[in-house]
Amino acid sequence: MQNITAGATDGIELKCGMSGSHKLIFTLVPIVYGCIFVIGIVGNSMVVAVIYCYMKLKTVANIFVLNLAVSDLTFLITLPMWATFAATGYHWPFGGFLCKASAGLVMFNLYTSIFFLTALSMDRYLAIVHPVRSRRLRTVVYARVTCVVIWLFAFLLSVPTALTRDIHHIKNSNTTVCGVLHPELEAEAMRLKELRLAINLMKSLLGFLVPFVIIITCYCLIGRALVGARQIQKSTRSRDDEVLRMLAAAVLAFFLCWGPHQVFHLMQVLTQLILKDNCAVVEIIDTAMPFTICIAYFNSCVNPIVYGFVGHNFRRNLLRLLRCSPRRATGPHPSISSKVSGFSFRTSEALSLTTKSKASSDVK
Repeated sequence: MQNITAGATDGIELKCGMSGSHKLIFTLVPIVYGCIFVIGIVGNSMVVAVIYCYMKLKTVANIFVLNLAVSDLTFLITLPMWATFAATGYHWPFGGFLCKASAGLVMFNLYTSIFFLTALSMDRYLAIVHPVRSRRLRTVVYARVTCVVIWLFAFLLSVPTALTRDIHHIKNSNTTVCGVLHPELEAEAMRLKELRLAINLMKSLLGFLVPFVIIITCYCLIGRALVGARQIQKSTRSRDDEVLRMLAAAVLAFFLCWGPHQVFHLMQVLTQLILKDNCAVVEIIDTAMPFTICIAYFNSCVNPIVYGFVGHNFRRNLLRLLRCSPRRATGPHPSISSKVSGFSFRTSEALSLTTKSKASSDVK
């Protein structure tokens, strides 16, 4: 509810009233948040436990998936507060510090999740399309350094969001909300407006569009490589299809979860810049935003399914975890992406065979 935050912290009066305030939102959104919280906590905790207990962190994919699960867990701990915020009619009873911290963690999870998904996509591209040449880059050391860079970069990008949030008292409804600052002084208001515009643009570009283009590009190149290899090795068709289904599910989940929210987020930015006094448009956006946010937050539940539970080895280790089976002292620990990595070398061989066959035909 961006439009409810214009004014000073000692009490503000809204031009459009408490837009987006509907009983359906106050009832449905907390229920959805509660379901996401339970499913996400259980799913991501299982991912962390399975990787920690039964899979050594000696593969790049395992390291990225573990960090992705930890990122989702850090965000999920804020959902009970946001559920309370919605259930009480957008009343924030937790104080200014938790308002800033919770808003910052939401943006922090947005960036870390998408950055780790992008890193995982690039790793899958290198592993499948360039398995031999990428060995020097796809090491545990590089993966850990990449994770540290992602955490730090995402933290820096989320700090402005936390600094521009605070609690406000709404005179129209006698409610205290957690929202964006808007000072009364014109000079400060102009600077804050420019900062908010920069934050929103970064959220759209760095938080969705640029990573999505990279992910789509990686998976298109992977798909082309797998299709080319399948023409040479007909016996691996089922494995090709399984890998393609997993990659397609990852892309589809990413787009469906974050796409609607990013569309309305761009509309919200345009409204603030052009149609800020059009209460009808503000009402539509503020009504739709809670539902798009629910869909976006659902990505924290989808990640464990797409990147963990699809793998046969992960399911087997999950059953071992649920049965409280002890860890094996010896023997290799399978990777979450073992099927993909194992097939990558056959893909490289098939692609080289294709190149050789074309070269021989040219000689003839």
